[in-house]
Amino acid sequence: MLKVSRKFEYGLHAVVYLASKEPGAVVTVKEMSAEIGFSQEFMAKAMQHLKNAGLAVSVQGVKGGYRLAKSPDDITVSDVGKATEGTPHLMRCSVESGKCEIVSKCSHRGYMFMLEKNIDLLMAGTTVSALLLSRSGGPR
Repeated sequence: MLKVSRKFEYGLHAVVYLASKEPGAVVTVKEMSAEIGFSQEFMAKAMQHLKNAGLAVSVQGVKGGYRLAKSPDDITVSDVGKATEGTPHLMRCSVESGKCEIVSKCSHRGYMFMLEKNIDLLMAGTTVSALLLSRSGGPR
């Protein structure tokens, strides 16, 4: 069935982790990896994607690392997904319609596009702040 990528998973965990720190706190990839339990190499790659998308900022120097570039209220799960994976697509025809051999007679293409859109709407409607609340047992 549907499965999120490792890049997306690392990115989402990293953003939520940074959001759980004091505003403006700088955290190293090594610290994040140890706390979360993920590979330092993959975490560094996820952080580069988040930085390039403007969701995280890298801080140079002895006390360097990463911090969030925006408030957790202003970062959505969709933002993280697009930063790490690009625009989400469930089926190859939503990316390469000319490459599908049955596109003209597909009976469920419309449904699949609607599902794809609804997943993106759910992700776009879920902020990192909401994930922090659900993690702490707060309102959902």
